[in-house]
Amino acid sequence: MASFENLLLQLQNGILTITINREDKLNALNRDTVREIKHAIQQVYDDPKIKAAIFTGAGSKAFVAGADIAEISELSEVNARSFSEQGQEVFNLIERCTKPVLAAVNGFALGGGCELAMACHMRVASNNARFGQPEVNLGLIPGYGGTQRLTQLIGKSKAMELLMTGDMITAQDAQDFGLVNFVTTPAELYPKCVELLEKIMNKAPLAIGLVIDCVNAVYTKDENGYQTEANSFARCCSSEDFLEGTNAFLEKRKPAFTGK
Repeated sequence: MASFENLLLQLQNGILTITINREDKLNALNRDTVREIKHAIQQVYDDPKIKAAIFTGAGSKAFVAGADIAEISELSEVNARSFSEQGQEVFNLIERCTKPVLAAVNGFALGGGCELAMACHMRVASNNARFGQPEVNLGLIPGYGGTQRLTQLIGKSKAMELLMTGDMITAQDAQDFGLVNFVTTPAELYPKCVELLEKIMNKAPLAIGLVIDCVNAVYTKDENGYQTEANSFARCCSSEDFLEGTNAFLEKRKPAFTGK
């Protein structure tokens, strides 16, 4: 497991916990941290011992409270596009990972932090969490996919409201809007994520990965989601896990999936 300056990585029972470790900066994202996130999620892709991942933030105050404003203040039109595209590339890697990735949101998830959480497949929030895209307060808009994913998750009208006002919302509001899957106490946050991932990890890994592909295809303009589903369904039917799953059902026993 590689070591990082701004991340802490811990692998336990197949779950890699990736902690943004800049507590004194409220875990704000700078270029180096985004670069390290790219390397960390690549490990999730490449390491067969890793079955799932959890993103969280160090301390109790913030998941990620935004981007590094000092870095952003130096951007010009010349380099801002590449700054945005590089962050989008990293967050797309998270979204497209065929292993389940959760966000354990423990405090402020603002700006780039909200965008990071939305790139994950699901979000579990402590009841003290706060979400928002306040970039308009800086004369900016989200640059790491926030305008797109927020609209996909909560709908056009509500996304317009939050993006244009820059307002923060509570964890409960986020759950009501469809941004968050579960709200817990701070003490229950991480155990809830593990519980959810362990349930998913008991299913057929190939099928889980193909579910992720098919759901993402809904939002890919150059891809026919129905065709992706049909192709993925056919692929499942050629797998060893399909034979194991159907045989286990008929034999009234628990399946032993291998991911093949």
